[in-house]
Amino acid sequence: MVPLRDNNPTTITPYVNYALIIINILIFIYQVSLTPQQLQSFVRVAALVPCQLSGTCPVGNQIIPEWLTLITSQFLHGGFLHLGGNMLFLAIFGNNIEDRLGHVKYLIFYLTCGVLAALSQWFFSQNSTIPALGASGAIAGVLGAYILRFPRAQILTLVPLGFFITTVRLPAFLFLGFWFFQQAFYSVASLQVRSNIGMESGGIAYWAHAGGFVFGALLAPLFGLYNKHP
Repeated sequence: MVPLRDNNPTTITPYVNYALIIINILIFIYQVSLTPQQLQSFVRVAALVPCQLSGTCPVGNQIIPEWLTLITSQFLHGGFLHLGGNMLFLAIFGNNIEDRLGHVKYLIFYLTCGVLAALSQWFFSQNSTIPALGASGAIAGVLGAYILRFPRAQILTLVPLGFFITTVRLPAFLFLGFWFFQQAFYSVASLQVRSNIGMESGGIAYWAHAGGFVFGALLAPLFGLYNKHP
């Protein structure tokens, strides 16, 4: 299922959400401008490599502190679909959370969720050499906040039915609840197999998604999710 839009207007202009989308796109444009060798080097430096954070890699990150990759990795993406999907979710759901939290608190909340999401995945993949990258953990935190604050908001959703595609309106608690169930299910299932992180070979950081969602739901009320005014 693919969300197209919600029926949830905002009372402010979500400048931070716009800025996050633009920054992600600009960094991706920079990524695709690199040669394969340059891109590999850039990803190894700016993405989160679990074994480097754990200190178990033969060679560590010599350019920036390992902890900083918990933030920089949030702005890298593994392909057009990876970027497009993340930015679509951020555009639809992020503006309303910024509307409730205010610009500064929203930025802090977003980055914090991204860090905690990455640590969630790292916890189960501490010796992995596969780089973790993408905004999905931070966005999952936004989704966790959204389902709490706007459970009955209607989400226009693209639904494939075999050879046919249709659209339906689903309440946010159903759409996002199903999304979280998928991430949680695959997170637990991944414990039975070798746990990888990132987007290599189609790998998906399910623990980052599930962890980000839970942390977002826990932290958002502390940031003022239910306040009448940001």
